[in-house]
Amino acid sequence: MAILIDLEKVTLHGSDRTIFEDLTMTISSGERIGVVGINGVGKTTLLNIVAGIVVPDSGQIRRGRDLRVEFLPQIPTLPVGTVRETLGAGWQVDAVLDRLAMLSEVDTQTSALSGGQLKRVALARVFAEPSDVLILDEPTNHLDLHAIEWLEQQIMNYLGAIVLVSHDRFLLDRVTNRMIEIDRGKTYVHAGGYSRLLEAQADREAQAATAEQVRRNLARHELAWLRRGAKARSTKPQARIDAAKRLLAQRPEAAARSGTLEFGIEAPRLGNTVIRAHHVGFSYEAEKIILRDVDIDLGPGDRVGVVGTNGSGKSTFVKLLAGRLEPTTGTVKTGPTVVSSYLDQGGGDFDLDATVQELVAGPQGIPGSPEDVALMKRFWFTGALPVTKAKELSGGERRRLQLLLALAARPNVLFLDEPTNDLDLETIRLLEEFLSQWPGTLVVVSHDRTFLSRTTDRLLEVHNDGLIADVPGGIDAWIARAMSGASSQATIDDSAPDSVPRGRQLRDAEKDVTRLERRKVTLTKKLLETSDHTEQTRLGVELADVQKALHAAEEHWLSLLD
Repeated sequence: MAILIDLEKVTLHGSDRTIFEDLTMTISSGERIGVVGINGVGKTTLLNIVAGIVVPDSGQIRRGRDLRVEFLPQIPTLPVGTVRETLGAGWQVDAVLDRLAMLSEVDTQTSALSGGQLKRVALARVFAEPSDVLILDEPTNHLDLHAIEWLEQQIMNYLGAIVLVSHDRFLLDRVTNRMIEIDRGKTYVHAGGYSRLLEAQADREAQAATAEQVRRNLARHELAWLRRGAKARSTKPQARIDAAKRLLAQRPEAAARSGTLEFGIEAPRLGNTVIRAHHVGFSYEAEKIILRDVDIDLGPGDRVGVVGTNGSGKSTFVKLLAGRLEPTTGTVKTGPTVVSSYLDQGGGDFDLDATVQELVAGPQGIPGSPEDVALMKRFWFTGALPVTKAKELSGGERRRLQLLLALAARPNVLFLDEPTNDLDLETIRLLEEFLSQWPGTLVVVSHDRTFLSRTTDRLLEVHNDGLIADVPGGIDAWIARAMSGASSQATIDDSAPDSVPRGRQLRDAEKDVTRLERRKVTLTKKLLETSDHTEQTRLGVELADVQKALHAAEEHWLSLLD
């Protein structure tokens, strides 16, 4: 493999911290390098250094002669003109646009494209341009699952080197052969994909815990030695005394964030009726029908994922259920005990000129009250962040604020539209953990396959003709079908069993059993309550599938205990 870019002892300092220190790495043709880390740690900065946009404070960067680099930023910009003028003509261009659901927009001005459309056109552009190194910053944001499948194939077939930042664990584990983890100014390079990164993180945490225990034992020994009286100390070598004091003064490395994100907010109890949609249809004025003849009955504790191509009507469907839109035809009835919260896929519909603490307090509250301070701290809004205006927050911080405001209402029904956009992997995993234990009803639109697998047990697909149908087998079956029969177990699992610590395997297995047991109870209850023979058949088939999956999950859990 030809070396394309070589970084040697690269160091970059921020205003209040070191972003990188002595980073050394090479990028060779054929490599697929994933970059991960919490929001604000410097992932995008590293991409900018590799692209030559940012110059580090020290270190050397050597690039191949006539090296061609293409860069897809998280928020891309396109030249003025139509989509056709930007990408050019030809069957290859049209084929890509068709896969990205943008063929009908070839005459649209780039300035009139939505955020998701802009991202798709920018993706098509970077892959169409000849390059040796391709740099992608959160390329899956605003893509549907079909488009992400196309992106995976493009990455796999690309002949040069690719460096990408992504929170999509499924994508990372499928396409990367090296991972770079950025943590508190340090960089760790791991061979293999995301699952190998998890294994290395677990090993590092175990080693750190062991080292800290050794330090504590030594510190206790040295403390006892120093306490043997002033007279005894006066005869001890000063160097030994100084060494003992240094040992006692040492502390474990501070966490990247203070505390852990706490979503744990109580939800009021739901009654038997949650949301019922009957023959619902929707169309915007003078436009085609978006949804038609939708029937759905959501019960307490249901976990529903929603998928479909871009523009098919997923967000519209969720807004109808959440009461944000009125149906054109049919009815949507909400139970009397329902307290709902809705998180849209944009940046939030709150006042961007208001500060975080003003938004948390609301129009009737007092900004900065002790209760609000405690709540903000639980969501990592500390230091100067509470008095920062919403428009000045990063994408991840704004998304976290949306979650805070949504959960502060203590809902028992949550509607989440692309909740993982702009969140880092640590926050996504914590959100998954919360939702797996949260007792309310969940409806989530997401392109994050791992997130859907871990938080939902029923999948609805919105078709381009406006109809909505259940996907038997959930997200695993949907992916298997989308990948032309590939094994769902081989694709959905983001961490190979033989490379993941046993403790993590046990926790994941327990979550699977809990999720399936909850779905079994829900389906059994619905089966007993309905007198519709068609619905009874559908529920019976799904219940049988869930029982089989539950038996398999329990067997897997028991095998891990042996």
